[in-house]
Amino acid sequence: MAKGQQRTAKPERLAKKPYERELLRLQQELVKLQEWVRVEGARLVVVFEGRDAAGKGGAIKRVTEYLNPRIARVAALPTPTERQKTQWYFQRYVEQLPAAGEIVLFDRSWYNRAGVERVMGFCSDEEYWQFLHQCPTFEQMLIEAGILLRKYWFSVSDTEQEQRFRDRLEDPRKRWKLSPMDVESITHWEDYSRAKDEMFVYTDIPQSPWHVVESDDKRRARINMIAHLLSTVPYHEVAPPRIELPPRPAPHGYQRPPRDLQKYVPDHAAGLR
Repeated sequence: MAKGQQRTAKPERLAKKPYERELLRLQQELVKLQEWVRVEGARLVVVFEGRDAAGKGGAIKRVTEYLNPRIARVAALPTPTERQKTQWYFQRYVEQLPAAGEIVLFDRSWYNRAGVERVMGFCSDEEYWQFLHQCPTFEQMLIEAGILLRKYWFSVSDTEQEQRFRDRLEDPRKRWKLSPMDVESITHWEDYSRAKDEMFVYTDIPQSPWHVVESDDKRRARINMIAHLLSTVPYHEVAPPRIELPPRPAPHGYQRPPRDLQKYVPDHAAGLR
């Protein structure tokens, strides 16, 4: 940092109470968005990208928490099979695109080629540059077909990423999130930075821009990302169909079988204090 230059102060971490209050309000709006998508037959694709441990998964969970899984689903594709490796690169992602009335959230997407595949040498230079050439055209085709495409890049600092890796290593509930590839990304920090910068040069275009989410504060990142998504879709509240519960009919002699004929789950909770 140059002499006399002042470091920009980061905002304080968002407190739990205002976070939970605003998250609930935004999730109620997401339900309205979902119903609008269903009724209007819209197709919404949301791409979540960023470094390992940048908070993509947590944001996706908060987006989908109250949504209907038959309408909103997450696409998190595994490593391509040998057959898929011989296909057009975008082909297996096309298979995941939404039909009318659906929302698809990509937990990592076709941008794997511009990130981990590029940095770790999983694709050739020719495949990489072909991707950067084809990607804007591919996304333009999606948009021209009527798909609403939103792209979010979750940005995390090196110190925060390392702390999250350590938390995962020490927490048995989160250890599955930490893969050898994640650990190796620490030693390729600048390589990933260069790859991200180059990717933005070619794919941050007016038709399908990237939206950067500062995610050192997970709560703030989730609130900001969801609020922005809602602000970019022209949804409106759809009146729900009127539903009335019918009166419960009078009993007609049904006799429940003896309880000892069935196997019940042990009352584990009874031993808690």
